Amino acid sequence: MLERRADGFYVEDVALDRIADDVGTPAWVYSSAAITSRLMRLQAAFAGFDHRICFSVKANSNLSILKLFRDAGAGFDIVSGGELERVLAVEAVPETIIFSGVGKRIDEVDFALKVGIGCFNVESAAELDRLAARAALLGRVAPVSLRINPDIDARTHPYISTGLKESKFGIPMSQALDIYRYASRNPALAIHGIDCHIGSQISDREPLLQAFDAMLQLRSELLEAGIPVRHLDLGGGLGIAYQNEPDFDVEGYGAAIARRLRGEDLQVFFEPGRFLVGNSGLLLTRVEYLKPGVTPADRSFAIVDAAMSELIRPALYSAFHEVVPLGPTDQNARVWDVVGPVCESADFLAKDRHLALAQDQLLAILSAGAYGSVQSSNYNTRPRAVEVLVSGTGFKTVRRRETLRELLANERECL
Repeated sequence: MLERRADGFYVEDVALDRIADDVGTPAWVYSSAAITSRLMRLQAAFAGFDHRICFSVKANSNLSILKLFRDAGAGFDIVSGGELERVLAVEAVPETIIFSGVGKRIDEVDFALKVGIGCFNVESAAELDRLAARAALLGRVAPVSLRINPDIDARTHPYISTGLKESKFGIPMSQALDIYRYASRNPALAIHGIDCHIGSQISDREPLLQAFDAMLQLRSELLEAGIPVRHLDLGGGLGIAYQNEPDFDVEGYGAAIARRLRGEDLQVFFEPGRFLVGNSGLLLTRVEYLKPGVTPADRSFAIVDAAMSELIRPALYSAFHEVVPLGPTDQNARVWDVVGPVCESADFLAKDRHLALAQDQLLAILSAGAYGSVQSSNYNTRPRAVEVLVSGTGFKTVRRRETLRELLANERECL
């Protein structure tokens, strides 16, 4: 996404220093071309079978990003009533919306039933009962898919591994058939499919294919029980390159699924998030101070105007994000910790990076388009950063920088 040219660093045909001069820092910068090209790659990889791509809104919920996906024909995977409001705000077709998540509240269920979403991914028997009761009360039929937990190791960070039996997510495979039978007898429920999501940032397709095979086996058992399903939902989790990792082989993944589906009349849903937007965005920040160590054994700190309140992934997951200094510097390179101004020792964006830095220099924190802005906070009363979308030679603000007046408004009115 980031391109170095003779006169500076660019996203598409827009210089990053131009963006910094116009909107300030810290700033989230996204590339519309990078996002749409990733979606087109997925669509091509899955062209061999009937499929639907539902963008996982939790990865990046900016309305302008969602509109890009809607215009490209994608559906949406949501996990809250707030995310439902967002996709409806960009005029998403309700039938293309999937509602996932373990803790759907009554008001969220009612909202989704009234607008007529495509499917609820159900995480427990208790949730199924709630859906049936609310649908009956509202005179609706709830379209459902059970999220099964196949106890498969996604081989990823434990905080984003969701398919093992100790996870809070999904219904154990051993209970799935009985719960499907139970659901099939309730007139307020319509069984649409089988769902599975085993984790995030997965680099190897084999765990995903193991999960798919488990779903195909369950589908066979359901057919024997007289319970047909329309679709299988493989979730998301496709990994991206943050450092030196290979990009997920979506072409091989699609071919393996196509082989398994020969002769089958099934639609396959996918819920990618990170894969579509992760490498399509960066965090633009500026060096406020340099604090070099006194001796070679001391740590040296580059203090920037972005913080864990903008990008918490390094503090939360020890996640790696490449740091690129923008513009020339006369300083000699040394090993720096890139840290923010928040009053926590965990407030770092990168550690042990060999960089040539100068005060006031711009830095690009790469691969920050997923789980960046959506996880940001107002800790230390820091207004949330501006968000910018680049398209060709132009860019626009797609979320203006929050102001302190806005931040305090809900409390001032309570004084």
